Amino acid sequence: MKRTITALVNNTSGVLNRITGLFARRHYNIESITVGVTENPSISRMTFVVAADSMENVEQVIKQLNKQVDVLKVKDITDESIVARELALVKIVATPQQRGEVAALVNPFRATIIDVGRESMTIQITGDHSKVEAFIDLLRPYGIKEIARTGITAFNRSTKKPTHDPYRLTLIN
Repeated sequence: MKRTITALVNNTSGVLNRITGLFARRHYNIESITVGVTENPSISRMTFVVAADSMENVEQVIKQLNKQVDVLKVKDITDESIVARELALVKIVATPQQRGEVAALVNPFRATIIDVGRESMTIQITGDHSKVEAFIDLLRPYGIKEIARTGITAFNRSTKKPTHDPYRLTLIN
């Protein structure tokens, strides 16, 4: 099962190395990792997507992460309401005659053509993992020269109103 884990950490050198080392010692393969500074320049947010055998193993890793000196907060956000995005840059083979076809594929996905060469085009797409995968699959027939992808970055959605309103009355016949 895939789990998405976020960690707020001190923005100091060596933190990423120590944390990824912890995952390696537990024999977890990090499928995706993103790290970036937050609104506070002394704190970074790390987002990991890992494949885990069981929830007990995930809980153990979270406990180990919480013991790290520079870790401020760790959370498994997989089962929560989150906003998650990934970015991909895809360079494809595209002759001048194919550019119109490619542009027609780009628009429905809200992707952007960011570079055009004589025999190639580079396209940028952002979205959830399945959207990025679907777009890349549509581009494969053109011939993919290069792909560069970020990992998934995510955090919790804004709080929503409770679905249960204690003041709402219902009449039952």
